[in-house]
Amino acid sequence: MRSAEFDREMVLRSAMDAFIAKGYSKTSMQDLKQATGLHPGSIYCAFTNKRGLLVEALEHYQAERDNAFVQLFDSQPTIMAGIAAYLDQMVAECEQENIKDCLLQKALSELAQDDKEIERLISHKLKDWEQLFACKFEHAQQNGELSTHRSAKALARYLVMGIYGIRAYSHTQPEPGELRELSAELMQHIQGI
Repeated sequence: MRSAEFDREMVLRSAMDAFIAKGYSKTSMQDLKQATGLHPGSIYCAFTNKRGLLVEALEHYQAERDNAFVQLFDSQPTIMAGIAAYLDQMVAECEQENIKDCLLQKALSELAQDDKEIERLISHKLKDWEQLFACKFEHAQQNGELSTHRSAKALARYLVMGIYGIRAYSHTQPEPGELRELSAELMQHIQGI
């Protein structure tokens, strides 16, 4: 029997969108068939099951986010400009898109109690993301862009907490400009202004 041929990246991206939009539990195999164009049998053959597709979608999502993170910071003149650009980008996603959630955050919220392996996988990825910010803050402190009053690790924790909060708050249908105000306040607190 020959294996089905398909664009794996397109399938994973489509599955990511489906899982973000409906959540893992509410995303049916029919939803995945519609999103990916693959029949359930092909999904089972390629990914073992829906959970296997989620795990690969999480990996793909993280790889895309890591690549975007590097490109964003490479395009900015300073590290703090990169942090500001990251926040601007996140707010723009929350203001303009129907899908306002981070796949990692959404899957962790939904599956943490039921699937300890997925919880560990996602928690590890989120800690790695936080560590990327800590490294950026450490470099910003070394470059004199940022005070050393608080540790880079504490600043990263605070930033990540703020990002989670802004993403969650975006679901409350805030007034235009409110998310930008929150983002600016978050940036000011980080800079010690």
